[in-house]
Amino acid sequence: MVTEFNRDHPHLPKRRRRRSRVKYGFALTLFLVLTTAFLTILVNQFSHIPLPNLSVPALLNQQPGLYPVVRVNDGDTIVVKTPAGNESVRLLGVDTPEVKDPRKPVQCFGEAASAHTKQALNGASVRLEPDPTNTDRDKYGRLLRYVYLPDGTLYNAALIRDGYGFAYTVFPITKLEEFRALEADARANSRGLWAGCHINDTNKVKQTTGHK
Repeated sequence: MVTEFNRDHPHLPKRRRRRSRVKYGFALTLFLVLTTAFLTILVNQFSHIPLPNLSVPALLNQQPGLYPVVRVNDGDTIVVKTPAGNESVRLLGVDTPEVKDPRKPVQCFGEAASAHTKQALNGASVRLEPDPTNTDRDKYGRLLRYVYLPDGTLYNAALIRDGYGFAYTVFPITKLEEFRALEADARANSRGLWAGCHINDTNKVKQTTGHK
C-alpha cells in the first residue's frame, strides 16, 4: 500500500501533518480561554479597591524637597523643619517692614505683612531654592532661599507684587530685575504699603516711615 506524503515535509505522512495542525489549534484555543478566565478573576478580585483621591497640593506634599513650616517670625522670615532640625529661612530678594527689630519701632504695614505670611505659610509645606549668585546663609546663620508654595507660587515675588514688601536690591540675585518690575507695578497701582504708608526711598533699603 502506497502512503501519500506531504510535499513540504516528505518525511511526514499527510494524515499525520493534518493531526498536528488540529492539536496545535486546540492548544492555542485552550491557552487563550484560560488566559481570559485568569484576567477576569483578577479584575473581579481587585476592582473593589478604591484608588486614592489626592488633590494637586497633596500630591506635591508627597514629593521630596518640601519642608513643613513650623513658625513664621515676620513677613520675610520663617522656620522650617528639615531632617537635620529646624532651620530659620530668610526670603531672598524681598524686605518687609520690621516688627521685631529692637532698634526700631514697629514699622507701617509690618504687622500686616507678618499676618499675611502667617496666613499663607503656617501649617504649609514649602519648597526651598537657593540662588546661584548669592550666599547660602546670611550673617545671622539663616538660610537664604526662594520659597515656593505647593501650587508653584514663588512667595517672595507674591509679597512684592501685592505690596507687602519691597524688592531687596542690596545683594545680587538672578531674579533682581523681575522683583524690581513687580515693585514698580505695585507702586504704580498703590497696592498694600504703597497705599497706606509713607516711604523713605533715599537709601538702598527702602523703609516705611508712618501711616498716610
